[in-house]
Amino acid sequence: MIDLLATAPLALAIAATPPREESEPQAIVVTGRGLDLPENSSNARVVIDRDRATDTASGRLEDVLGDIAGLQSFRRADSRSANPTAQGITLRGLGGNAASRALLIIDGVPQADPFGGWIAFPAYSTDRIGAVRVRRGGGSGRWGSGAIGGVIEIDSATPDQLRPLTAEIAYGERNAVDARTTATLERGSGFATLSAGYMRGDGFFPIVEEDRGAVDRAAPYEQFNAALRGVVRIAPELELQTTVQGFTDRRDRGIAFTEIESDGADASVRLVGKGDWRFSVLGYVQTRRFASNFASVSDDRTSANQVLNQYNTPGTGIGGRVEIMPPLGPDIDLAVGADVRALSGETQELYTFVAGSPTRRREAGGATRTLGAFASLSARLGPVRLEGEGRIDGWRITNGRLFETALAGGTLTDTDFADRSGSEATGHVGLAWTFAQPLTLRAAAYRAWRLPTPNELYRPFRAGADATAANAELRPETMEGYEGGIDLALGSRVTLGATLFRNVLNDAIANVTIARGPGTFPGVGFVSGAGFYRRRDNLEAIRSTGVEVDARASLGEFSMAASYAWVDAEVAGGSLAPTLDGARPAQVPEHQASATLGWVRGNWGAGATVRYVSSQFEDDQNSRPLNDAVTVDATVSMPLARGARLFARGENLFDARVETGFSNDAVERARPRQLWIGLRFGGGAG
Repeated sequence: MIDLLATAPLALAIAATPPREESEPQAIVVTGRGLDLPENSSNARVVIDRDRATDTASGRLEDVLGDIAGLQSFRRADSRSANPTAQGITLRGLGGNAASRALLIIDGVPQADPFGGWIAFPAYSTDRIGAVRVRRGGGSGRWGSGAIGGVIEIDSATPDQLRPLTAEIAYGERNAVDARTTATLERGSGFATLSAGYMRGDGFFPIVEEDRGAVDRAAPYEQFNAALRGVVRIAPELELQTTVQGFTDRRDRGIAFTEIESDGADASVRLVGKGDWRFSVLGYVQTRRFASNFASVSDDRTSANQVLNQYNTPGTGIGGRVEIMPPLGPDIDLAVGADVRALSGETQELYTFVAGSPTRRREAGGATRTLGAFASLSARLGPVRLEGEGRIDGWRITNGRLFETALAGGTLTDTDFADRSGSEATGHVGLAWTFAQPLTLRAAAYRAWRLPTPNELYRPFRAGADATAANAELRPETMEGYEGGIDLALGSRVTLGATLFRNVLNDAIANVTIARGPGTFPGVGFVSGAGFYRRRDNLEAIRSTGVEVDARASLGEFSMAASYAWVDAEVAGGSLAPTLDGARPAQVPEHQASATLGWVRGNWGAGATVRYVSSQFEDDQNSRPLNDAVTVDATVSMPLARGARLFARGENLFDARVETGFSNDAVERARPRQLWIGLRFGGGAG
């Protein structure tokens, strides 16, 4: 199926469309976009343009998203050294675990892992990005489950943003290579784009120097991604858009027995009508495979022993979406539609190692499905814009299973969990009032939700000496929130926005500490004295109040972008965990800031980015603090010859210590200094 779809984009754009005749009208443009929906005006939102997305020091998507203060992965490490399960994304200090509480979408397709909800960042080359639009605040009224903290929409680049052929290769410290290429072909009323990227490096030592032991070493990585997209106009006002993408990811955590493998392949088809009755019909399939080994390290870090071999974790996502926009006049926009998403996956793993060999095997997994209908309405009444979104979702959790057996013979656990179902109503209301030409006041209130992932429901896991039990009875999370803000726009050259918000995440799913080892605990077995026993549970709530400020300016050769977020977040543990009342959610900093200054003159360019993250706690008990950090990145480029540029990039130039977690009592770091030098080639207009 995937092999067949892989040939579709190029065939559509090249073979299925004839060259344009001289007499053919020029007014209709093949855009490759979805429905031209009006931007939400009552929520805080930020747009990152293509120039910025393709000019960060690391060249990675998580670095691009780092421009939005308050948007974070569960841990500070990026996808070169983190375990993928630590890369769920969130906004507004709502905390998290592996699963994302913000929804990442590319060309209309949700990107979270079907089994665990994390984001496979190595799957995306920044060269394929046309624009990134970030909407903070609950977006479930239009997008359904998962859009609790907000929505990150990425549009693929189109021919007007691309050159016919570009190639880039960079070499960096620790024998690192970063190479990518993009090709674009226009033919008649269609186009095709191919992007690919390859990244590798010997890696750095995740454990800080003063805490290292004999077991510690550098953590290498090797990653590849490719995406093929084709767009063809099959009728004067009808586009067919197809995409196939895939990736491989190999890395480890700098200790023996911590190898990680991730692979994925996705395909989507979207039909977009742009006549009087605008519409979009989308279908997609996602396949994922994840494998990871885990080790237990002695207190003096002189020995490491394998404790888990999660040798196969397949996941599948299948979905579809229909939207229709009837013609109601220039001042009213109405979109109605429905969507469905079915996710399934299971973990297959070996555990309880004795003398280096496993003694038990586990299979755990299940399936979830959501089916929703929604309507979105906005109306302009002079200087006031009114907005409303409403949605109803039905959900089902099915086929939950936990099977554990001794390899020597004998079933230990064989449980089929009861199927469950329910419904959730979500929505958003807001207004934006331009009371004076440069100033707009806005206010919004919303309700959003998220369904637990199969990983949260059924898979127990270990991280070092700690063990966490799954919980098949987890309830969906729901969030109520409101916000108010002001926007200042001096044309397109200077914009400034400030937002005050209050969010309450009810039934927040968290890894709740129950006890410290040694002991034998339900769902995980024995935990040593160096570890904690935790269980996934629904806390009463996480309450988050904060302020966000975003500013952008374009002044001739110079550009500036700055973002700041202050979040006062606290846990209400309820009867389940009263000791957590008033605690700060794990991995949530109080302050985050990012500022970038850029300069461009002809083919010369330079930029610098300063980022700050305040201290935060690694654990729910607030017993393990992670220090604050300031990092400085920089880029510079110069022309060499026609179509060629020399560039240099520097990540964390002053080698600030960015703490991301603990391995026993040893501190783990992320993102040390990384210097790059490279060449970029491109030809033709773009």
